[in-house]
Amino acid sequence: MPRLRVIDDEVIERPFNKQQLLRLFSYLKPYKWSVAVACVLMVIAAVASLALPYLMSIAVDDITAGNLERFPVLIVSMVVVALASALCIRYRARILDTAGRKAIADLRQHLFNHVQDLSFSFFDTRSAGKIMVRIINDVNSLMDLLTNGIVNVLIDCVTLLLLIALMFSVEWKLTLISMSTLPFLLLILFGLKRKMRKNWQTVRAKISNMNGYLHESLSGMRVTQAFTREKVNSEIFTETNQDINQSWVKAIKLNGLFWPCLDTISAVGTVLVYIFGVAMLATKIGPAGISVGTLMLILWYLGRFWEPLNNLSNFYNNLLVAMASTERIFEILDTPVEIASKEGAKDLPPIQGEVEFDHVTFGYDKDKTVLKDVCFTVQPGQTIALVGPTGAGKSTVVNLVSRFYDVTGGAVKIDGRDVRDVNLHSLRDQMSVMMQDSFIFSGTIMDNIRYGRLDATDEEVMEAAKAVHVHDTIMEMEKGYYTEVNERGSRLSVGQRQLISFARALLNDPRILILDEATSSIDTHTEILIQRALEVLLKGRTSFVIAHRLSTIRKADCIMVVQDGNILERGTHEELLALKGEYFKLCEAQYRFLQEA
Repeated sequence: MPRLRVIDDEVIERPFNKQQLLRLFSYLKPYKWSVAVACVLMVIAAVASLALPYLMSIAVDDITAGNLERFPVLIVSMVVVALASALCIRYRARILDTAGRKAIADLRQHLFNHVQDLSFSFFDTRSAGKIMVRIINDVNSLMDLLTNGIVNVLIDCVTLLLLIALMFSVEWKLTLISMSTLPFLLLILFGLKRKMRKNWQTVRAKISNMNGYLHESLSGMRVTQAFTREKVNSEIFTETNQDINQSWVKAIKLNGLFWPCLDTISAVGTVLVYIFGVAMLATKIGPAGISVGTLMLILWYLGRFWEPLNNLSNFYNNLLVAMASTERIFEILDTPVEIASKEGAKDLPPIQGEVEFDHVTFGYDKDKTVLKDVCFTVQPGQTIALVGPTGAGKSTVVNLVSRFYDVTGGAVKIDGRDVRDVNLHSLRDQMSVMMQDSFIFSGTIMDNIRYGRLDATDEEVMEAAKAVHVHDTIMEMEKGYYTEVNERGSRLSVGQRQLISFARALLNDPRILILDEATSSIDTHTEILIQRALEVLLKGRTSFVIAHRLSTIRKADCIMVVQDGNILERGTHEELLALKGEYFKLCEAQYRFLQEA
């Protein structure tokens, strides 16, 4: 049975990128002094932890020789060293945790800000759920790397170097014997790393698929229940969930191969030291002999030697997981902002309202042109209606006025200025756009109407609501304007959502107002009231109205019939009817439909 499926997120296949790793760590730069202090504390802790076995080996040799004169001093020294190590580790962890969390917050803020600046074309090809997983899950997965990873790996490297130097200075022959198994560990590590990295990339992609499908399913729950799709959706979710589980198990199994190998290699190295160390201990004197304290010190250091190696291998595994997320995060951060203000662009002065399409050509894809050499000029204060079949290019026209997309040919000008040459914020700040799908945010009705103009007073909000005849409806609600509405306004009717969005657009006091099918879900009585309000509210503003209900646009100053990316006809309602062209056919067809209904 055919059914909708989950579209797999891409697995970014790139070689291990050191520059990306450095770029990630650059988010710690504002907290470099905290990291520096943490490094100093960790070095002290590492030196103290290595000094403790050395002091213990001296104590063992003194006890063996029956020399207890400096034993109390050694005991006090060991206590002081242990305390110093514990305190340094504690404060190092606290400092790094604070710095790392701040760096993560900075990264997430940077990512969110960048996403807000991206053009509509970016969101046309990505689901909200998959974007969310990168801002939340992928960023969260970097927490351990930034809070502990970077410092710990440096300290582990320092510890390894100190251990090797100390071990060679104490007994070089046993040190060489203990490290004879190290090449086997390196072969295993480099043999597994590529597969491990690819597996974790796949896991991250599968989790993104899950989030994307989950977000889509929750958003479309009404449709799901209306079409009784619960069972099918549950099966799809089960498949997606199992897909994640299988990918995760596969990655974990491969990671799991490394730890037994490390334990086996370390055990073999320790056994070799025991065998040769006991043989050397039996000689007691001479160049080949060692003391009990020396053998114990080598064994203690050998145990410590595998610990940083273990930590480094663990860090490497965590790094592979983190890099899978880092690549996905930077893939978004590296997505260019296609629609942005030019460098040095000046603010657009208060708009008078003249809009000109100067031989405009545009296509969402390079291979498909939506608008073809479109030319027209709108005078300040005029109301322009756009009609035509679905997909003709009506919404594209208003999207170009707001510069949600950039033209591929020609220019869109406002008051004689190319919209690409002015500051983008100053352009959109003087416009209001109301789409057919009226989006209502979580919060109160007051907050939603005030969304585009935060400094508006309660009285101004109410005046805007009264103008579109939604005030009485709001006052009938439980808490009036302070009634809480759920995400997307699920507690409101479609008509109420559109009227509230209409009030929000009008409160912004725009110089250019765009209504894209804004009255499609409003009953006839409310539509008449809105038409009366518009006669007053649109006075002095340039407005673009897209409507399939032709009765709502009869009083427009100019009606343009858009078809196949061209302006086929233009004129007033009466002029276009007199032409008996496409507009006449649209009106006739709609009239017949209403008569039959």
